[in-house]
Amino acid sequence: MSEVGRRSEGAAIGGASREVAFRGGGFLPEPRKLHSWLVFAVLLALWQAVTGLGLVNALFLPSPLGIARALWGLALSGELWHQLSASLLRIGAGWAIGSALGLLVGLSMGLSSLSRAIGMPLVSALYPIPKIALLPLLILWLGIGEAPKVATIAAGVFFPTVIATFSGVDSVPRSLIRMSQSFDLPVRAIVWKVILPSALPQILAGFRISIATALLLVVSAEMIGAQFGIGAFLLTAGNLMQTDQLMAGVVVLSLLGLTLGALVGIVEKTFLRWR
Repeated sequence: MSEVGRRSEGAAIGGASREVAFRGGGFLPEPRKLHSWLVFAVLLALWQAVTGLGLVNALFLPSPLGIARALWGLALSGELWHQLSASLLRIGAGWAIGSALGLLVGLSMGLSSLSRAIGMPLVSALYPIPKIALLPLLILWLGIGEAPKVATIAAGVFFPTVIATFSGVDSVPRSLIRMSQSFDLPVRAIVWKVILPSALPQILAGFRISIATALLLVVSAEMIGAQFGIGAFLLTAGNLMQTDQLMAGVVVLSLLGLTLGALVGIVEKTFLRWR
């Protein structure tokens, strides 16, 4: 055997015995909760230091400790739960109505060419309209009360849900549908067992957007025409220059958004285990 052959054989033997490091995980997300909490703690510490040293007037920027005291006082007095419960009822009703109608319309547009031809121009024309701008008109139609606020939230939730559902159904691989048809599955079984599970990730992603939209709209609607709710509370605190309570309400909104997002995450883990 030549020298080149012996070197090739030796390299092959050496390569077979050498372990190769796995290099396919570069794009996999890794949990780094410690870094998140560390950055959050550093920002809070800097904020407290700036306000504690008197570099910024507490009227313009309350300290984190001042906000915590205001939040604790609101919780003990029951004011926080009173305002929060009103907002949660509006969010729940509006989101449920808007999501149900959005799923129905989006699924119809994804499955029917006629519905797509009718629905796409309407959705494209109406989606860019700020839904809070419709509140005065809805008050004129539905009267003063909960109905116009819930309708405003439902309208804001409806369009992201329609778009997410339609996009999810439209992106289902046609090979899966043709395979199902080759096994003579009925249309209803194809929809429930093939199309909806494949479209579910995008539908749930649309839910994340619609929940955030509902939270924004409930605050705006309550600022315009409500006596109770987080939005009305923020407006009152701002008018009275009670900035510590104003920031406490902002913290409540942030925690509420995180909680609702976490609920959607639980639903994703439950129904998307196959991923």
